[in-house]
Amino acid sequence: MAAGAWLGRLPTRYLTPRGWGLLAAGVLSLLLAQLLGRRDLLGLGIFLACLPVLAALAMLLLKPRFGVERRFRPAAVETGVVTHVQLAIRSSGTPGGAVFMSEELPARFGQPPTFRFPARHPSRSGASVYEYRLRSSKRGLFGIGPVTAEFADPFGLARQRHILGEVSRLIVTPAPVELPATSLTGARGPDGTASTWRQANPSDDDVMTREYRYGDPMRRVHWAATARHGDLMVRQEESVTTPQAGIVLDRREGAFADGFLPPPAAGRAGVLLRTSARFEWAVTAAVSAANDFILRGYNVRLLDTHGGPGLRDSPSAAWPEDEEFSGPAGYQNLAEGLAALSLAEEPRRRAERTEAAGAFGDRLMDKLAAHKLKGPLVALLGDLGPAGAARLAPAAEFASQAFAIIVTDHPRQATAAMDKLRAGGWRAVAVSARAPRPAAWSCFDGQVRLPATPAPAAGTGPEVQL
Repeated sequence: MAAGAWLGRLPTRYLTPRGWGLLAAGVLSLLLAQLLGRRDLLGLGIFLACLPVLAALAMLLLKPRFGVERRFRPAAVETGVVTHVQLAIRSSGTPGGAVFMSEELPARFGQPPTFRFPARHPSRSGASVYEYRLRSSKRGLFGIGPVTAEFADPFGLARQRHILGEVSRLIVTPAPVELPATSLTGARGPDGTASTWRQANPSDDDVMTREYRYGDPMRRVHWAATARHGDLMVRQEESVTTPQAGIVLDRREGAFADGFLPPPAAGRAGVLLRTSARFEWAVTAAVSAANDFILRGYNVRLLDTHGGPGLRDSPSAAWPEDEEFSGPAGYQNLAEGLAALSLAEEPRRRAERTEAAGAFGDRLMDKLAAHKLKGPLVALLGDLGPAGAARLAPAAEFASQAFAIIVTDHPRQATAAMDKLRAGGWRAVAVSARAPRPAAWSCFDGQVRLPATPAPAAGTGPEVQL
């Protein structure tokens, strides 16, 4: 027992306990051969001492090459949803002994999977295929891999650990929540488009018609206008426009400075998020609003408080400079961009100084004015002072309807900011990070639906403040 415990304390990076034991036996045989003058012990000692050393050198010099391929199904996954990881490993040669492998994972995914190469049932191409599942309750960009392989010689005397393959990026997007129907989106057609109709009457026939062009169907011929002009006239096509919804997502560090969350372990190629519970609330609200708008046929524009693209600094965004998103593919790009979006790094300073530095300034107003009255506008804000609210208030005139949600730890203290926004035409509500997002969304029509929750501690504000 004592000898086994002693061998267990020896470094095993190159030699196993068995190898160290054989080396020790060889050294002991050499000493006894010197003391007793026995040539047989000398030969045995040289053999026992050299065998583990040669095995270690062979592991260093004769390591076979491996190819590693990793796939995620789906490639990007929402929080709380399982993704299946398929790992295919091929060898260009035959290892000299058993190879034990382990997949490196961020700590939040728990114990990393381990497996033995080659697999019991390899694929037709000769690859050993392994599968495991991952699930994350937090959004982020996580590094999965590389594979760590531990080689051993056939006699179990030496071992060598090598890194195989590269790190793959797993994108975990925020999961949208279902939002209640409100008058924010207005009345739209079944395909989500807004059609502009004119009532045809004798006074505007000339506006509703144009000259016949080759290929126009005869059913569109306007006979009254044809008789008046003497040329064949056809009815104009109806004007169909796709509505646009704007989302302004506040990323100012000073607006969400309280209660920073510890960044989740992201792995070698992952991204450590700088975030807080209130910013996570805002990000999930943003992806939920975008999902709701796109399902209703809207194009969505995502901006930050400075008027820049909302995903500009996101390492998970495929096209960080994009502002507009439409259809299922657009929603997927937006959700993936939000996966690793962090608070904007800036020195901690008072909100008034931050706002004076450019938040809610002319650049944002110009971006909103370029799409004036084409659809609703939603602003998801952190702590907001009266000065910042006064700068943002005029933006309501550029939207068909404007809705501001202030996410703060003290909703009662946001009354002054909400008054400024309402004076400019906004509908505004202040919520805490504990408030259900559907309840906050319902506040647009003045209907607050909060489930039964424990009463807040003394001195704290309500979850929703109208």
